Amino acid sequence: MTSVLYDAQGPRAKQRNILYTVLFLVVAAAALWWLYDSLASKHQLDWIKWKPFFTSSLPWETYIWPGLQNTLKAAFFALIIALPLGALFGIGRLSDHRWVRMPAGVVVEFFRAIPVLILMITANAAYSEYTTISSDSRPLYAVVTGLVLYNASVLAEIVRAGIQSLPSGQTDAAKAIGMRKGQTMLYVLLPQSVTAMLPAIVSQLVVIVKDTALGGAVLTFPELLASVRPMAANYGANTIACFTIVALIYIVVNFALTSFASWLEGRLRRRKKSTGAVVGAGTASGLETIGAPTLIVDDGRAI
Repeated sequence: MTSVLYDAQGPRAKQRNILYTVLFLVVAAAALWWLYDSLASKHQLDWIKWKPFFTSSLPWETYIWPGLQNTLKAAFFALIIALPLGALFGIGRLSDHRWVRMPAGVVVEFFRAIPVLILMITANAAYSEYTTISSDSRPLYAVVTGLVLYNASVLAEIVRAGIQSLPSGQTDAAKAIGMRKGQTMLYVLLPQSVTAMLPAIVSQLVVIVKDTALGGAVLTFPELLASVRPMAANYGANTIACFTIVALIYIVVNFALTSFASWLEGRLRRRKKSTGAVVGAGTASGLETIGAPTLIVDDGRAI
């Protein structure tokens, strides 16, 4: 039996797939056993190294929770600054005016091409040389600045691509009812493109959360990953255990972000589903009703 996408497997193909599956499981089991044996032989799985995380609140209160707070603080500030900047530059790249479109494109391409770590180091040096920010607060400022400059340029491309993915008929319909360019962008294009852009924006937020670790590695920013070194030194060189706990926290945080984004995207899509709304005579005066394009405005109504 065949389908549109593929032909049904014959007896030999089924046998090969079973063989490949068995080989993969054997190799995976061997790799897991090798990892377990290596850690056990070096006493990294001894209960004494994992005990502090399950029997005491001190490592959580002293190292993990303060580090997680700093990570979330830096990511939050970077997002709330980078998102409007990215939207501004993304819209600027779509401008009909060359004097707006060209500078926006130069800024976006410039900061998108520079590694975020270099931006953090440069910002830290600039704050040290030209400002009076204290040395305790300077790493946070530098990390947020580097994340904003890089991620705003990435978000600008996401916004631009999201708006360009919309049907051109939406813009034509907005023009047909007399909307100006700014109104079309604000009330028609941006609200519709948010749903399409949301997965990419959340993916970039996950990147922001993880990139805060660069500040801890280079600028002594006391974020979550930077808490591993003093924590491991204080609890008997349990580096593997500390890294494992921190990695699980990153997984939980990022999974919560993606789950929330999936829920929000589904909710937005459900809100946009509509059978249409009746337009008053004053609104529709002067418009041809037969063959007129459909305009989806920001509250999900179809005109």
